[in-house]
Amino acid sequence: MRARIDVSEIEATTKIRAKYLRALENEEWGLLPGPTFVKSFLRTYAEALGLDGKSLVEEYRLHHERPSDAMLEPIVSTPQRQGRRTPTSGPSRAYMAAVGAIGLVIVLLIVLLVSGGGSSKHAAGTVGASTNTHTSSTRHHSSKSASGTRAGGASQIVALSLRASAAVYVCLIGEGGRKLIPGLELKSGESTHTYHSKRFEITLGNSSVTMFVDGRARTVAASSQAIGYSLTKAHGRRPLAAAQLPTCK
Repeated sequence: MRARIDVSEIEATTKIRAKYLRALENEEWGLLPGPTFVKSFLRTYAEALGLDGKSLVEEYRLHHERPSDAMLEPIVSTPQRQGRRTPTSGPSRAYMAAVGAIGLVIVLLIVLLVSGGGSSKHAAGTVGASTNTHTSSTRHHSSKSASGTRAGGASQIVALSLRASAAVYVCLIGEGGRKLIPGLELKSGESTHTYHSKRFEITLGNSSVTMFVDGRARTVAASSQAIGYSLTKAHGRRPLAAAQLPTCK
């Protein structure tokens, strides 16, 4: 208002719809597509007005974004008291007691072996202990493999959203052939919500769209014909030949 700039001028400059600009001004975050778009819109809007976009985004994160799980973990610290004596390097009483108990067991085993009365029982106990150790190791390995598989599956998920700068046809196919955007036309300035899948295949009617892949903006090469891409975590964004373009018919 001080610069006497109309909302329509900012809308034309930033390609952000006027209703989203008003929602930013009024802090009506529920009217915006999501936190990722809020931060992107804030940064773009601030740059258009000559403001510090980074500080505005940080202020939004501080007051309106939910803290991550890492921020919610308790901070454990070891209190340091003045004049507190550091522990000595000598063996503790518990250690000495454990050594004494082990020595006593060894002596009893030797006595049993010499007397010949406990040979079979000792052998059976040794086999049982070995079996238990192997079983425990196997379970631990299986648990690590299962957790590794779950983590590996989660790391393959790709996040994708679109923002149109002009009218554009979109057909978006997710994993398993699911039609996420079944052949619709996005209007200028319209944005989609964020989709998540291990694999995407997309057909675009023209290049008037910005793709946000895992939060990073990716432009589309200029073309007068339909354009298609395949997106995975392993191979990134790969162009599709005309015969490979997905259809939503």
